[in-house]
Order: sequence, then structure tokens, then C-alpha cells
Amino acid sequence: MSDNVIVQFVGFQSKPLGREYTFTVREREVEPREFTLTIANEAFDSRRVRYQDAPDICSHRLHRELAASENHPVKSHFRLSDEELDEYRTAHLSKPLKYPYAPRPDRNR
Repeated sequence: MSDNVIVQFVGFQSKPLGREYTFTVREREVEPREFTLTIANEAFDSRRVRYQDAPDICSHRLHRELAASENHPVKSHFRLSDEELDEYRTAHLSKPLKYPYAPRPDRNR
């Protein structure tokens, strides 16, 4: 994907089978293009995906599609697979926080 490409999240719509996330891709001297990425409702219902993570997940997929096709994918609608959702979740697992003021072990004992 070249540096002169701007990917902008536009919004989402809830549909009977999933949520559709819309992005606009802008490039110099090329008309803006619109892409839609869908995540199945079941993924949200089963808590495999959080609502607040969905735009980021879709953005990652769109950037991969743009990179793989020199910024001009043949398709404009993509459906995210269960494997992609699992990969994202695994890559973004939160690490347990360490308590910065944890008591130190007593060395005099």
C-alpha cells in the first residue's frame, strides 16, 4: 500500500446477519472508493469480538487487501472469517497488569 492512500472509517450499519463497516479510500488523482466489511452478528453475540474493536479489525483487513492488490482490490465487499477474528483477538490479548507498588519480599527472614 502506498503512502499517498488515506483510509477513512465512515460508519456502520446493523443488518439482519451482521454489521457492515464502511470505509472510504482516497488516493491522489483517483476518485474516492468505498469498501464494506462485514462481521457476523454471531461473533458479537458469542463475545468473540467486542463492538469497540470491530472498526480496527476491519481496518486491518482492508489495509491487507489494499497492500495485496496495489491499492486496487477487485472486490469492494469483504466478509471477515472466524479465523481472522481469532487471529486479531490473539494478537491483541491484554497482558495482566503488574501492580507497580507491590510489596517486596522481606529479605531479613
